[in-house]
Amino acid sequence: MRDERVVKQSVEQASSEILDILAVRGKVTQSGAVTIPCSSYPEEEQVHRMRHPWSVYGVSAAELERAMDRLRAHLPAKGWKIVKDGPDKSQAKLPQIVANSSDGHLSADLRLWREPAGSERSSMIEVTVVSDCFRSKPDGTAGTG
Repeated sequence: MRDERVVKQSVEQASSEILDILAVRGKVTQSGAVTIPCSSYPEEEQVHRMRHPWSVYGVSAAELERAMDRLRAHLPAKGWKIVKDGPDKSQAKLPQIVANSSDGHLSADLRLWREPAGSERSSMIEVTVVSDCFRSKPDGTAGTG
């Protein structure tokens, strides 16, 4: 059994750990983990997952590329298993790292968005940390689903 607050705390702690590994002095979007339905279950079963999307921006693309290299080097040392490291499936073929926590309860999707010189938008690393699915109970506790 896992309490929803514990799952949220775990997801946000993983995000904080990833931010520490990135080690860039850019701007970070402020958001917290939110509960979303787990798409592989019918809605009435009340099975959810936590999702924490955020990004870091306001530094050069070269600095962000070095940050992605730090992720490649340091995520495994922190107990994460990199399961994908290459271009994503978008038309832009963004550099993407997908890593799973050692306990299997969390996954992180990290993508580097490089903006061309002179662009009004900033290059950024987009991070999404998600939990595995868990079931909400009528008494407010949660169990794994």
